[in-house]
Amino acid sequence: MEQIQEELKIMPRGLSPRSLRRGRNMIAVASGKGGVGKTWFSITLAQAMSGFRQKTLLFDGDLGLANVDIQLGLLVKDDLGSVVAGSKTLNQVIQHCDKTRFDIIAGRSGSAGLASMPIGRLQILGEDLSLLASSYDKVILDMGAGVEKPIRILSSMAEKIIVLCTDEPTSLTDAYAFIKIMSMQYPKSNINVVINQANSLREGQRTYDTLLKACTNFLKINPPLLGIIRRDARVRDAIRNQTPLINRFPTSEAAEDVINIARKILTE
Repeated sequence: MEQIQEELKIMPRGLSPRSLRRGRNMIAVASGKGGVGKTWFSITLAQAMSGFRQKTLLFDGDLGLANVDIQLGLLVKDDLGSVVAGSKTLNQVIQHCDKTRFDIIAGRSGSAGLASMPIGRLQILGEDLSLLASSYDKVILDMGAGVEKPIRILSSMAEKIIVLCTDEPTSLTDAYAFIKIMSMQYPKSNINVVINQANSLREGQRTYDTLLKACTNFLKINPPLLGIIRRDARVRDAIRNQTPLINRFPTSEAAEDVINIARKILTE
């Protein structure tokens, strides 16, 4: 956190070393903390968008723990690691997933390439992604956990940022930290909240109210609630079988909740 605060001191508010154009059809999914279901949510949201006849691209921006392809049971020939290394372009690593009907740019597990990439090259990657996004209706960015600089820069490109959290105290604390840093460095960020693994809609609302109270009291901002996803045992079953939830259990509560979130995004 101290390192991030030092970065903010030397960086003008709302600016990074080079301005990135914001993609109006790009949605960044962040969490601050790992283990809250971020990748599962990104996959399910992308499939829900595709179900609404939106041409959708899912970008796996977590090179360290990339697992979009694993959850979908895909074997990818090329991934984002090849782009970072300079041997491939973003266009060359796109793979279509027939079972979900959307395109994927897979990450590479165990690679620190994105985290260690110089800011200039990172922003070039961001600009290439923004250009590629013009070929799609929606682009979902599945960002890594945490608040590192690459995550902040790529998240700032998105027209909408979804912060996913659960009722666990560590999840709420890290979600608040992410919102705080993004609102300080990129004050025009459109930050929204989704509560995952809620025991009920009422419990999910209470979790959101706790986070909202902290944001209102200390940050003077009110990130809106985009939706609540109820705890559903069938989510784990779908992940274990490497099958999208909407395919395996289309009428499950969690699937319906994500579809409602997608519908809300499209009608805003």
